[in-house]
Amino acid sequence: MKEAHSLWIEAPRSAALRAAALAPPGPEEALVRTSWSAVSRGTERLVFEGRAPRSEWERMRAPFQEGAFSFPVKYGYCAVGRVEEGPAGLRGRDVFCLHPHQDFFVAPVAMLRPIPRETPTRRAPLAANMETALNGLWDSGAGPGDRIVVIGAGVLGLLVAALAARLPGAEVLIHDREESRAQIAESLGARFVGADALEGLGADVVFHASASSDGLALSLAAAGLEATIIELSWYGEGQVSAPLGGGFHANRLRLVSSQVGQVAPSRRPRWSYARRLDKALELLADPRLDALITEEIPFADAPRELERILAPGASGLATLFRY
Repeated sequence: MKEAHSLWIEAPRSAALRAAALAPPGPEEALVRTSWSAVSRGTERLVFEGRAPRSEWERMRAPFQEGAFSFPVKYGYCAVGRVEEGPAGLRGRDVFCLHPHQDFFVAPVAMLRPIPRETPTRRAPLAANMETALNGLWDSGAGPGDRIVVIGAGVLGLLVAALAARLPGAEVLIHDREESRAQIAESLGARFVGADALEGLGADVVFHASASSDGLALSLAAAGLEATIIELSWYGEGQVSAPLGGGFHANRLRLVSSQVGQVAPSRRPRWSYARRLDKALELLADPRLDALITEEIPFADAPRELERILAPGASGLATLFRY
């Protein structure tokens, strides 16, 4: 029986690797050797800090999660690996799976999505973020020629900007306090601007992905008459101020939540989760998106490095564990 090692959050801001026996795969399962997994600085930071709201514990469960948010918990959902045992058509293929950080795992074949040959396996762990960005774009109704604003140039905000910039004639502006991200944003087809350039801009669609009250306020200020603000941030516990006075009602603004747990209503009759994930993996074939990966860390060092990676205000974008 194979032994697997997985990353567990033992208590707030405390992580460790645990070893456990791994049962052999069944008839409709496959054994995967993990190559890469990505750390989500949004949701995983809330879990790591113990700030997952109790009311959301069940909805937040990852597909292969073990434990609970009261700790200890094995969490994560951005794994890429190669099938070592399983159906002949899948054996030897590189796959993506919504699995926690673990060096070997067994999963149902239906949960494994083959990675297109045009998408490098190192970039493929961004698929979960790309799914969220794609879903958000669907929720927004953004179209050709629109003036589109993105507040927050983290991984999610940059992916939204990259997708929006593909719309014919769209003008995409992005803002972040970290001016060092301007070059990446510009390479993806967006124009990096200061906050002053967005006040009263009259944007058609605004995406908020900064998870801050200031970012939400700027999003409302940038929106035009009867525009839509798509809220992509996940705040966890605590209160968030939203300035709904001023022109919010007079401008008839729409503040819409977007969350990847459901396919956007405009696509739900035709799109399954699998189809959406396959499209996200396909969209990651763009080599410009390598700029969103800041660093690689050996998986053995994950417990020691996780607090630094998920510290508030930590620099950089995506971090990968290398197996």
